[in-house]
Amino acid sequence: MNTVRIAIAEDNTLALKSIKNKLSAYNNIKIEFHSFNGRDMIYQLSKNEVDLILMDIEMPVMDGITATAEIKQIYPLVKILMLTTFDDDDKIFNAILAGASGYILKDEKAENVYNFIISALEGGGSMSSVIALKAIQYIRNTMKSGKETAEENILSGRETEILMEIKNGLTYREIAKRLNISEGTVRKHIENIYEKLQVNNKIGALNVAKEKRWI
Repeated sequence: MNTVRIAIAEDNTLALKSIKNKLSAYNNIKIEFHSFNGRDMIYQLSKNEVDLILMDIEMPVMDGITATAEIKQIYPLVKILMLTTFDDDDKIFNAILAGASGYILKDEKAENVYNFIISALEGGGSMSSVIALKAIQYIRNTMKSGKETAEENILSGRETEILMEIKNGLTYREIAKRLNISEGTVRKHIENIYEKLQVNNKIGALNVAKEKRWI
């Protein structure tokens, strides 16, 4: 089999080492380079050709889903497999919508990771079994809820945006930086959200917003 040129985007050094060790047993796999965030991955791709990218989800500077969407626009032939410890339903679906060819967990056995890579390069879909089950459940739930009409969103655009960032796991400080507002402004918006939704914590707010299909 021809040599498969791989790039890895992973900000955790231990996870990066584990991935490399798993692939080291396969002589036809060549790791061209690695990046610690999505932005650097895009930059490195401008100087190196690869066949497939193993892309972490949660990274600083630019996350894996955003990077995947940009890379697929610039390099549509490059295959991307999301490699992560997370199995959040929305992340699975968003990664696939961004153009990923599959979604596998970091604790997969070396043989499975290798087989997923080969399958993706041959045009197939690659997905850990637990991820595949979640994807099916997510699609079913989405189709079911799609038959219902969402209630009118009583949150402002900014409040909805902030709640989405909280859902994605960002801290108040990270949200402030991303939206170019002060951390105090973020907290004020959160207070308004709690008051409107009649809740007293983030989990409650997220549950109400998801139930009403605002996020």
